[in-house]
Amino acid sequence: MRGRRRLISLVGRAPWVLGLMLSLTGCGAVQIAPEPALPRALVQPVPVEVGLLLTPEQRSFRHTETRAGVEWAVELGAGHQSLAREVFRSLFAGLREFSSLEEVRAAELERVPVIMEPLIEQYSFATARETGGEYVAVTIRYRINVFNSAGQVHDVLSLTGYGTSFAAGLSSGPPIEQATQAAMRDAAARFLTQFSELPLTERLLSDKPLEALNEAESLAAAAAQIEAVPIRVSRRVDPTWTPAATTTR
Repeated sequence: MRGRRRLISLVGRAPWVLGLMLSLTGCGAVQIAPEPALPRALVQPVPVEVGLLLTPEQRSFRHTETRAGVEWAVELGAGHQSLAREVFRSLFAGLREFSSLEEVRAAELERVPVIMEPLIEQYSFATARETGGEYVAVTIRYRINVFNSAGQVHDVLSLTGYGTSFAAGLSSGPPIEQATQAAMRDAAARFLTQFSELPLTERLLSDKPLEALNEAESLAAAAAQIEAVPIRVSRRVDPTWTPAATTTR
């Protein structure tokens, strides 16, 4: 944010300085830290307390890669943590936070029938260069481990959020940040609107205990496939491009 304010202050003074800085950014490194802002969720909370498991690894989740000579660093941990808290506070009557599964198992959770652990499984993006300079695209694949009060796995939920943003200027940083925020909001909206239809929600409303998965069910849940970024490659980049087959769980 500090760097962004500095760039804005330069516009009125020396436009050529701004252009030079942007061109240099395209050849060096890009670092962003998307923080999504969600509108107030209009959902009926489930009248139970939920345990939210946010491990240190997820709190500091960072995606890094080098693409076309540019080093990318996307700091997702803080935004992920904020998003998880906001979503689960909207869905349940109360929230209790944990930092490890061991902490969950050691706690007395008679009044907390379910513990949710939202994880980022995959983050991927397509830059303006890869889409022909028209837009950028982001996909975030989430896995939500559902535990019972004893800390045993009851279910595994999968969720994917998609986001796009128009490309602007010479730098892909701000558009990728906006597309990432859009992907986070998309995932949150999907989860909030579909949660009431899950068998898990029915069990919680019926005050039924959550049974643990057996070994075969746990392995099957862990083997869920990950989707690729659903982008349309510009015909100017690849005239022979056709959509790839998608996989669903």
